[in-house]
Amino acid sequence: MLFSCSFAPAADTPDHIAFAEQLGFHRAWCYDSPAVFTDVWMTLALAAQRTSRIGLAPGVLVPHTRHVMTAAAAVATLARLAPGRVAVGVGSGFSAARLLGRPPVRWAEVESYVETLRALLRGEEVEHEGRRLRMLHEDGVTVARPLEVPIVVAAEGPRGLEAARRVGDGVSSSLMDPPAGFDWSLRVALGTVLAEGESPTSPRVVDVAGPAAALAYHGMYDFGWLEALEGLPNGRAWRERVEAIPASARHLTIHEGHAHTLNAIDRELIPAEFVAAATFTGTADELRKRLDDLESAGVTEVSFHIANRDAPRELEAFAALMR
Repeated sequence: MLFSCSFAPAADTPDHIAFAEQLGFHRAWCYDSPAVFTDVWMTLALAAQRTSRIGLAPGVLVPHTRHVMTAAAAVATLARLAPGRVAVGVGSGFSAARLLGRPPVRWAEVESYVETLRALLRGEEVEHEGRRLRMLHEDGVTVARPLEVPIVVAAEGPRGLEAARRVGDGVSSSLMDPPAGFDWSLRVALGTVLAEGESPTSPRVVDVAGPAAALAYHGMYDFGWLEALEGLPNGRAWRERVEAIPASARHLTIHEGHAHTLNAIDRELIPAEFVAAATFTGTADELRKRLDDLESAGVTEVSFHIANRDAPRELEAFAALMR
């Protein structure tokens, strides 16, 4: 099983990716949500200049925010800076879509996006949204075509899995049981490694892993799983607080601090006891056992979410699990 790392990109993420390379991580994934993170392509380009071995990947691109030609040009540019090290994740959208006030993209659109992206990178002329497209970059402007890059599809349900099987080289998940039948099965593990003797409800754990636990509340609300939401600790109170906000601005409050920090509602209502239980949090021995279980279930790559709070500490702690 390969061990990678995932970042909600911020100003110092390129330096953190360089440190991850020193520690032996296989690949660095950077989330793409323009309303809450720094630009994924600028971040990865800066990381390419600071590294020579580690894989670099946006995870995940969403058609709402990245026109397919823009994405193709960015992939080719990164491939020129980091030849042989680029992979791509594509999905239907969570915060990247919601923070634009839009629903996730339909899976048929995701499939078309992936197929069009591949064709453009091969140098083909394609029709997209009723218009003819082709990459017209001259030699030396960007990497030569055809360019093949592995593409993973982020999916958390049956329709997403069907799309991943049809157009992806693999599948990425973080919530559901690892899906079977994929040669490349990426698992995003969000949490933290407890220090010796550290309580799973310590303030540090809440600060570092709390934003990952909050995603359960955000996601269940956004996707309309309201009964499941109210089954979470203080879930009904959380929903009532959120729904007291005008609907036109509600998505901004829900996703404030997304994957970075707990917003005011999350910090007040999500219990510390829930944080460790709902995330990839535990002692080193406990997490090694969980990694063994994931590998037995068919996971081929685990990407540890690296919290921005003391990222070097988080990288070192997860790197110790690899050893």
